Amino acid sequence: MKLTHWLAGMACALTVTGMAGAAQADAIKDAVANEKRTEKYTQRDQYRHPAETLEFFQVKPDMTVVEIWPGGGWYTEILSPLLAEDGKLYAAHFPKDSDVGYFKRSRDKFEKWLADEKDTHGHIVLTEFAPGKDSEVAPAGSADAVLTFRNVHNWMRGDNEAAAFKSFYKALKPGGVLGVVEHRAKPGTDRDAMKTSGYMTQDYVVELATKAGFVLEEASEVNANPKDTAVHPKGVWTLPPSLALGEEDKEKYQAIGESDRMTLRFRKPKS
Repeated sequence: MKLTHWLAGMACALTVTGMAGAAQADAIKDAVANEKRTEKYTQRDQYRHPAETLEFFQVKPDMTVVEIWPGGGWYTEILSPLLAEDGKLYAAHFPKDSDVGYFKRSRDKFEKWLADEKDTHGHIVLTEFAPGKDSEVAPAGSADAVLTFRNVHNWMRGDNEAAAFKSFYKALKPGGVLGVVEHRAKPGTDRDAMKTSGYMTQDYVVELATKAGFVLEEASEVNANPKDTAVHPKGVWTLPPSLALGEEDKEKYQAIGESDRMTLRFRKPKS
């Protein structure tokens, strides 16, 4: 009799878990499909797989999420409606006082977008992230998830990649998720090549996270691109959307598509 009760309880628990997972997936799909998304952004869904990626990162509508360096808001347009009702979204953008022209222009444009779309995105909390400095992307221990998309190579170019992961660890709750998408170099690629190409080895990214205290929970191939050799004249910027060579071999690089990318889910230990 006891075994029967236990089995019934397990079946019930699995049913509830399955329902919760289905609800999460539906909420993410609805956010991806929202009509407020910029058209040129939606055209890149075929390469970035936002629904599958966010589901893999286990993002739920009631979470507190930090998006690192949101740039023009590609993922923000999805995360914002997903978290608007029951969650919280911190957009940790470039430093406001940055003397880097691109950083300043991007931050100013993002602020204007938030102001213009206040009715839709007014709940977003704008913070900043300066790797290597003591910038607070969110209050310490407050975030359920920290997400970064194709940024680690930028921090490496300033030799600040290790400090970045420490900042994320600080912001997360025990048990929180760090989700990383990054251009993937071939195993054994040296540091100088990673710096100049924009591609990083998966082993090195895992090493960075592990040294910061994280545990690699799972890797996904959802953003893999087997057509990409990761060896190009202008590094990753040779490929779309940058197409750094302009018209030279444009069709060739368009046929390859966007870069081969690692997609990694790390966990901050509970104790």
